[in-house]
Amino acid sequence: MAAYVVLGNFTDQGIRNVKDSPKRADAFREMAKTFGVTVKELVWTQGRYDFVTVLDAPDEPAVMSLSLSLGALGNVRTETLRAYSAADMTKIVGKML
Repeated sequence: MAAYVVLGNFTDQGIRNVKDSPKRADAFREMAKTFGVTVKELVWTQGRYDFVTVLDAPDEPAVMSLSLSLGALGNVRTETLRAYSAADMTKIVGKML
């Protein structure tokens, strides 16, 4: 499984209905399962981003499908980052010239 960090912000629609955000997060966890994606962590944040999510996914198309499905609901906009563990990074730098 590959890890991803998702940075997100509420849209105008999403902030108008922010009281529903915990319920929407539960629905997102269920939606993720349909793509074989596991939500490892989802936290709401102060500052530049309104929430941060950590995912485990079988591949990039699964994350893309999930992201597009989430975005189509109109409540959030996201930026997805591929993440690497210390073990992954050790292997990566081990292949450097």
